[in-house]
Amino acid sequence: MSTPLPARAGRRCHNALNPLHSAVYFTAEHAQEMAAIGHDDWSAAYFASRASAMGAAGAGAVTAAFYNFNPELVARHVPRIWRTASPEDALAARLRAVDAGLRRLLGEEAVASAEMAEAAKLALRAAEACSRPGRTLYAAHADQPAPEEPHLAFWHAATLLREHRGDGHITVLMGAELDGLEAMVTHSATGKGQSPKWLLRTRAWGQDDWAAAQDRLRERGLLDAGGELTEEGLGLRKRIEEDTDRLDRAPYEHLGEAGVARLTELAGGWLAAAVTAGAFPADLFGKG
Repeated sequence: MSTPLPARAGRRCHNALNPLHSAVYFTAEHAQEMAAIGHDDWSAAYFASRASAMGAAGAGAVTAAFYNFNPELVARHVPRIWRTASPEDALAARLRAVDAGLRRLLGEEAVASAEMAEAAKLALRAAEACSRPGRTLYAAHADQPAPEEPHLAFWHAATLLREHRGDGHITVLMGAELDGLEAMVTHSATGKGQSPKWLLRTRAWGQDDWAAAQDRLRERGLLDAGGELTEEGLGLRKRIEEDTDRLDRAPYEHLGEAGVARLTELAGGWLAAAVTAGAFPADLFGKG
């Protein structure tokens, strides 16, 4: 029976799991595996990799599910990516990249450990309580079978939990009347998100687009003249995270307090090891 958890326990677990999912997109292994099936452009590889669970989705569906990418960038690559390699080929290439990437970042001992098998079991248990309605990316990934190898099963479960929270987060952002670009501007202004440099590069928005979004946010009283969040803006971001936590509470309540604490501990240790091993660019996060 599900029971309430300590405040932000689910978010802390997510914050340990989510980077272990997203690290794959920055690895050399991912670039190599996707290039081997014809996707040698970073954006094409990313769209093919992350959208492949939805099948040969069109540009409109990918834009909607990803939320904060420039639709023109999506349309530049989708649906052409499916003519280059099938979604099934992209899924297989991504899993090969995950296998090689985790072995390099965490080490063979961690990959083969009893703790990895334990974490996979805990994460899959939590994912049992995820819900499909209204959660496109989660539901698509939930249709994929869990791999047998514990480190791949762990990554698969982390993906389910990440996409489940992400889909709910988009619902909250829409309720807050923040479009994808405005959501990035406000998150970056907290200092906890990706830097504007990386967001502009990977989402294909221009400096003028970013400035226009800042102006819209200033008109709402959410940003000050220097681009920092106002008190009202900080309050909105706080409510967004709290509402996202609320929509995402079921998996962690299902796992229970002890299970969530243990999964957070295990994932947090591996995340620290991955960061030390260079999983992310040094300038990926922050306001700069």
